[in-house]
Amino acid sequence: MNKRLRNHVFSNPNLSYLTMSITLVQLVSCLLRGEQIKFENRNRGNKIALKRFVTLAGLIGFGLLGLLVLLLTPNGFSQAARRDSREINIILFNKELYLPPQNNLSRELERRNSLPPLNIDLHPKLAKNHIMIVLYVHNRPKYMQLVVDSLSKVQGIDETLLIVSHDGYFEEMNKIVEGIKFCQVKQIFAPYSPHLFVDSFPGVSPGDCQDKDDPLLTKCKGKADQYGNHRSPRIVSLKHHWWWMMNWVWDGMEETKRHTGHILFIEEDHFIFPNAYRNIQILSTLKQQKCVECYATNLAPSDVNYKGEESENLIAEKMGNIGYAFNRTVWRKIHSKAREFCAFDDYNWDITMWAVVYPSFGTPVYSLRGPRRSAAHFGKCGLHQGTNKGVPCFDNGQETPTIEETDKVVNIKPEWEVYKYEHQGGYQAGFKGWGGWGDDRDHRLCLDFASMYHIAAFSHGSTR
Repeated sequence: MNKRLRNHVFSNPNLSYLTMSITLVQLVSCLLRGEQIKFENRNRGNKIALKRFVTLAGLIGFGLLGLLVLLLTPNGFSQAARRDSREINIILFNKELYLPPQNNLSRELERRNSLPPLNIDLHPKLAKNHIMIVLYVHNRPKYMQLVVDSLSKVQGIDETLLIVSHDGYFEEMNKIVEGIKFCQVKQIFAPYSPHLFVDSFPGVSPGDCQDKDDPLLTKCKGKADQYGNHRSPRIVSLKHHWWWMMNWVWDGMEETKRHTGHILFIEEDHFIFPNAYRNIQILSTLKQQKCVECYATNLAPSDVNYKGEESENLIAEKMGNIGYAFNRTVWRKIHSKAREFCAFDDYNWDITMWAVVYPSFGTPVYSLRGPRRSAAHFGKCGLHQGTNKGVPCFDNGQETPTIEETDKVVNIKPEWEVYKYEHQGGYQAGFKGWGGWGDDRDHRLCLDFASMYHIAAFSHGSTR
């Protein structure tokens, strides 16, 4: 057997278990054949031989059944279950990467992604069942400061790791993160953010088509979206950042790639209430017990303007984009739909998920939340539309939500029943997308993100 393949097989628990199963089946077959021959050569009335044969067959059959149950159950051999689809995805997506050449800034930021978290001296240990928090940001320092201030008041925040994912490099945003002392914090930077490449893809390349240019007339390069518009690096960075971040956090980053619990994702315009962390911990536990159709948990309703029902029920509805948390099992399912995600002509990651990824799961995708929000959207500037010629957004986000006493304590009760919204509005399967994502180069880079950390792991002889 090829040495790399041999190491790959025996370092992969699921393949080892499969090999064990096949060997065991073969052993059983031999034993049963032997017993059958012995049995046939004896007096057919020999009750002792018959009893021995039946007992042996029963015990081995029971053992086989138990092994199969462990292999097929999501919680059985959980360490293997957390890795198995990573092997499959190496086959599904690019085996060769076509990443654009990096400049010095890109390489330096990629190096920083492997640095240890800050504040380990202040918070040396993470809680046993902590839920990590990922805050993804662009360049709205006023918003960022408000979110950080809100996080500093969250109960239990010192028990976990806060990861701040940057789309680009902006010194003021960097300084805000370096000033955090209330928990462990780690900065990561999208190394292929269009904001890092001023004169090459994924930024603007010489000869790129602009707006509605006709490549046949202008001899420019690029493929337009379904509406005839060519790519805008400022716009496509929204989807690229989210997808790269998910792949790096779940499959590439040392601190998270073996994390077995939920991870909470928030943005720089999400104001986090003091009870948010404790509430999401409870919801993540109740999801497994009370809502088998729920893939995730949310801190707020999917309607960003809605404060909640304020009833005594847990709510199951479509997955929202404010304060959402899910585990590795769900990520594996999302990752398996990389081709659908990367090909859909919409620059918004969340609309892409609602329109093509979730519908492809084959069953309704629900998220569990409380009847009162624990996070809220604020401000008027969009994530990447809030700048004017490089100047940060003028809206300072001063209209932050009012925090009431009930928002400072856990306000979710485990005994509540789940109310499910069966028919929900918003983007659904069949929506064709808002465009902005028609260029083949973006599709290819997106698929590279889905493959690069699996290929890197495989090249080192391990998929851990």
